[in-house]
Amino acid sequence: MKNAKAMTNKYSSRRKFLRNTLLTTGALGVVPGLSFAESPHIRKFAGEKVRLGFIGVGRQAMGLLRNFMQNPQVEVLAGADVYEIKRERFAIRTKELYKERGQEASVKLYSDYRELLENPEIDAVVIATPDHWHALMAIHACEAGKDIYLEKPLTYTVKEGQDLVKAVRDNNIVLAVGSMQRSGANFQHAVRMVQKGYLGKISTVYAHVGSDPFPKEVDYEGTTIPQGLDWKAWLGPRPEMPYMPELNPPITLDPQKNEDAWGAWRWYKNTGGGLMTDWGAHMFDIAQWGIGMDRNGPVSIIPDRGEEPLKFIYSNGIEMLVAPFGEGRQGVKFIGEKGWITVSRGQYDSSVPECQREFSREELGFGGHHVDFIDSVIMRKEPVAPVEVGHSTCTVCTIGNIAHELGRELSWDPINQKFLNDWEAQTKLHYPYQNGYSI
Repeated sequence: MKNAKAMTNKYSSRRKFLRNTLLTTGALGVVPGLSFAESPHIRKFAGEKVRLGFIGVGRQAMGLLRNFMQNPQVEVLAGADVYEIKRERFAIRTKELYKERGQEASVKLYSDYRELLENPEIDAVVIATPDHWHALMAIHACEAGKDIYLEKPLTYTVKEGQDLVKAVRDNNIVLAVGSMQRSGANFQHAVRMVQKGYLGKISTVYAHVGSDPFPKEVDYEGTTIPQGLDWKAWLGPRPEMPYMPELNPPITLDPQKNEDAWGAWRWYKNTGGGLMTDWGAHMFDIAQWGIGMDRNGPVSIIPDRGEEPLKFIYSNGIEMLVAPFGEGRQGVKFIGEKGWITVSRGQYDSSVPECQREFSREELGFGGHHVDFIDSVIMRKEPVAPVEVGHSTCTVCTIGNIAHELGRELSWDPINQKFLNDWEAQTKLHYPYQNGYSI
């Protein structure tokens, strides 16, 4: 079992790294504790495996599958997807990963995720579906007593996020959001330096994420739906529309060929939130963490006006500008009285000498984020990216898109999570579910 021993050592190293970085981050990672004493779903995990089921097994799930399978405390039992070829690929890939462990395993496949949730052998689920399915699937998982690793952005609408937060807490569920930058040492260090006052009073934050969704007209009338894809189930609560091939980039099994692009559903208004939610869920997350606005949010949103970028204004006077800086890569720049810090994937820099430090390749990675979720399930503790934080981050993305769509300044109450004196904006916090679905 040489492979299994090597995997265990690698996992232990990642777990030690995560523990050390969280300790050095100090209070940044401290959130209110969970109360699982009365939970009907509590299990004793000491010395046991965490058994996972995957819901949505496309391109993103393939990376998550490998990351979770590197942890010897994880077993993957099942996968669900509305596309047959993706289910078949999932089974092949999972068996290959078990073979690398020196193990054999069978994998159960489902076309309906609700059947996976009924499987009593599964402890937790990894949800990596298109955004419009996140809330329903996660709420149903809560009701089934499954802990959840949910890809970002948390939900498609603000109301969905509110309902999901309630479902997680009502059912005493561990939910970790896939905002993995929270587990990157360079992002943690940037936030720690800002919060410890090394930049002085913060005035401005730049968050480079990209554009709002494209208002694309669907022009694929008559396009043939691929064999094995349940298009109606893929749409779920969304209004009916013709099949768009770019939403599901083709794959093959013989020869094996994976997607050569991300599913384009994320770029279009009727199926996603554009780069505002795709990258905003990462970069707004770090920006709000740094300025102490987790579980909170802006009080004013000013849409882009020609040369003026989209702007979020917070109650403490800080302005967050959604615009490029430096080399133009997605990232965050904190600007204070004494200098600045820039941080992005694989990069960190500061004009303040006391803030400078070097990072190893391992520290710049995000493997610890998945270790943290499994540890949280076993120890019944809050993950580094809990549901309330995911919701507040996702809300910023969504209300930014709403301000852009309406083309006017909006006032927002981040505590009660509603627009002030703007009925039209308020109606855009959710949409009527179609096809018999409800939340």
